[in-house]
Amino acid sequence: MNTTYISAAAENLEEAVEGVSTWWNDPATRELVLERPLKIALILVVAFILDRVAAHLIRRATNARMNNPGLLRTREIPDTPQGRAQESRRRQRLKTLSNVARSVAAIIVWTWALLAVLDQLGVNVAPLIASAGIVGVAIGFGAQSLVKDFFSGMFILLENQYGVGDTIQVDDIVGDVEEMTLRVTTIRDMDGALWHVRNGDIDRVGNHSIHYSVARLQIPVSVMADPDEASAIIERSAQAAIQEPEIRNQVMSPPAMLGPSEFNPTYASFRVTLKTMPGQQWSVARFINHRILKDLHDAGVVLAPMDSVLVGFGKEEKGA
Repeated sequence: MNTTYISAAAENLEEAVEGVSTWWNDPATRELVLERPLKIALILVVAFILDRVAAHLIRRATNARMNNPGLLRTREIPDTPQGRAQESRRRQRLKTLSNVARSVAAIIVWTWALLAVLDQLGVNVAPLIASAGIVGVAIGFGAQSLVKDFFSGMFILLENQYGVGDTIQVDDIVGDVEEMTLRVTTIRDMDGALWHVRNGDIDRVGNHSIHYSVARLQIPVSVMADPDEASAIIERSAQAAIQEPEIRNQVMSPPAMLGPSEFNPTYASFRVTLKTMPGQQWSVARFINHRILKDLHDAGVVLAPMDSVLVGFGKEEKGA
């Protein structure tokens, strides 16, 4: 009986081995278990390598463009505060373009990898590719604003309208660009608020960080003061202020006294203008205003009509 049991077990084992051998030798089995996983792994490895190579080449080209602008530069940028600011802005723009190029390359590579993997899994990708145009049209109609954002962001980069680090004005928002993508521009305003503005909504933009800015000072002086004396004091004070170390490196031209730009029965407003480093006009104007105010006080120049001062005192006493 044991012999019969052993013989039966041996026969079953031989049948199992033969079945496994037959299953393994089947071309379909080899393709499913061995060839397809290897092909999928190879596709993923190739996609990973292509992604890394593309990112490396883009990064290398960006660094080369930063360090050696080549023939596109018609003249050397001088080693001045303005020149250094322009060079910093150019580098920021190249970094932004590099990030966008790496993202586009990654999308192309991994889209190809996805289609290739689906093909290995037996999915017919031809209808997917053929229907991509129809789906694209449908998405285009359903997401026109998104497409507009992307195209606007692309042209903003290509035309170098602004970049990360620039001080810009979009409608009533004035602030520094902290981040920029093809879809959204992120702006930090002077109050610290972070604004996310869609590129498609930007119809016009003012950039305070290109080449230079202009500081405009309006100094109101009472009509009771001698205009020639007031004008001379304001001009001397502004000339002395730009020599101070706090703003000396931020000023690009001497102040110009333009004279009274506004006149009414109570005061005359004297205008002074000067060129500053990009985006520094506000800090320079505040510093010079402080210096002019002190010098006018020291010279005894009346800044407000006396009757207005008396009226103000009367209101304070009445309110108290």
